[in-house]
Amino acid sequence: MAQCHGKFKAFKNSRWLVFVCAMWIQSFAGIGYLFGSISPVIKSTMGYTQRQLAILGVAKDLGDAIGFVAGYLSEILPSWGLLVIGAVLNFLGYGLLWLIVSQKIAALPLWVLCIAIYVGTNGETFFNTAALISCVQNFPKSRGPVVGILKGYAGLSGAIITQIYAMFNAPNEASLLFMIAVGPSMVVIALMFIVRPVGGHRQVRPGDKAGFTFTYSVCLVLAAYLLGVLILEDLFDMSQTMITLLAAILVVFLVLPIIIPIILTFFSEPKPLLQESLIDVQREDEGNKSENEVIFSEVEDEKASDVDSLPSSERQKRISQLQAKLFQAAADGAVRVKRRKGPRRGENFTLMQALRKADFWLIFVSLLLAAGSGLTVIDNLGQIVLSLGYTDTSIYVSMISIWNFLGRVGGGYFSEIIVRDYAYPRPVAMAVVQVIMAVGLFYYAVGLPGQIYVSTVLIGLGYGAHWAILPAAASELFGLKSFGALYNFLTMANPAGSLIFSEVIASGIYDYYAEKQATLRHQNPSSMLLKPLGDDDDLSCEGTICYSITFGILSALCIVASGLSMIVVYRTRRVYTQLYGNPNN
Repeated sequence: MAQCHGKFKAFKNSRWLVFVCAMWIQSFAGIGYLFGSISPVIKSTMGYTQRQLAILGVAKDLGDAIGFVAGYLSEILPSWGLLVIGAVLNFLGYGLLWLIVSQKIAALPLWVLCIAIYVGTNGETFFNTAALISCVQNFPKSRGPVVGILKGYAGLSGAIITQIYAMFNAPNEASLLFMIAVGPSMVVIALMFIVRPVGGHRQVRPGDKAGFTFTYSVCLVLAAYLLGVLILEDLFDMSQTMITLLAAILVVFLVLPIIIPIILTFFSEPKPLLQESLIDVQREDEGNKSENEVIFSEVEDEKASDVDSLPSSERQKRISQLQAKLFQAAADGAVRVKRRKGPRRGENFTLMQALRKADFWLIFVSLLLAAGSGLTVIDNLGQIVLSLGYTDTSIYVSMISIWNFLGRVGGGYFSEIIVRDYAYPRPVAMAVVQVIMAVGLFYYAVGLPGQIYVSTVLIGLGYGAHWAILPAAASELFGLKSFGALYNFLTMANPAGSLIFSEVIASGIYDYYAEKQATLRHQNPSSMLLKPLGDDDDLSCEGTICYSITFGILSALCIVASGLSMIVVYRTRRVYTQLYGNPNN
């Protein structure tokens, strides 16, 4: 009995249980990606123009991106405190939005809806902060896989919520807003005391690698399953019973990773204490190593230009010899160690120090152009689909959510191969995915067959990959000491780009052609080329022309972003050679 009680206590404090529960929270945390599904009903109910809808989308993006408050509170409050605040914000913001759109209360001005959607979406930053901090602290040696998987589930949440919503056969699209207000808050409240740091660095087990492999496999199967379901729903008129069955299978896939902590806790032998202490020993070794590199910058200045091209062992030998000479010379007073005004690339930067570096601003502008373009498409996807004559926008919103997820998982894996196998700067991967986005945008702009499908795939992959590549690149170039502030500042490029491109470019062009088509309908209402004018048709545009010019402009901006990323690659190649060695060994 005592042994059984000990097993349950170990299960409750298992870092893998925390990780799995964090995955479930993230499965409902990406509520911002559902804006494409809820925007048509908001527009029709409130009588908004596309420009007004774009303003609402920007408010949503700001709520999703401004995480400074959550970051600051994470240093004061426990994880459950952050989750409670996030749940309250989510419920209040989207709850008010549901009351307005479903006409339970009188219509309110646009600025009230902007505040409501900002507050509701800002709750997502608290979910993300609590989940990421807890899991990174529990898996200090596996940050890459942990962050990639959690970010991936957040990207997939749009498709997950849409499929679960379909189970209930809701009477109208406004009901989706009610589910967004209630669903994530219920999940978070149920799991808030589980997701927390549990001293995971003392729980290292031989089966951890297999656990990550299994989790990746579940992620890929889940994405493939969701994609298959979307294709079936698009091709066939499925009964409510079949939709419910498919959603129930989805829930099974979501629950499946719980097998990992169960097996590790109840069906595996406890590992030796020596194995648990390896991380602490490694930390001490790393600390001693950093103390010995006191004149690293002087080595960089004095070493020969051909040293970086040597094999790893010979290069390290040359650098060690030069370090020894410099240490001796400094001790004898023959040389004076230079004081630098600030850190070099690869060292720890504060936010103010990073803001004075060209590399930081190149990454920021590149992200603004490319990720801002991707977010503009995601926010306007509902209107894009309707303009092409499709009626079910949720299928395409879910589809781009799936490819967004695969982009996050694949982008992290792809960039890791680039830096570890070839020692190329990680921003190379960012440049590649920006070209992929440019191709997807251009494909739509020229109106090629299957434009909505091809564009959704390529844009979703490229946009998602940014959020797997950016955190790793920022930590490598600017250090981990102020990583939270640096990362939160860089993510501000996302809503900034969306504000410019969605409000100024996409909405302006859409409204221009909507007004032009409305005028033509009034002048020639019997024309067979255009549908008869309805009550709200003066607010709607039909055809590829509504967004083709916008997509063409965004495609060109992504090419510019790729060029900026390649400039960062050129400027930082030496840093990555130092970090990951010479691939020609």
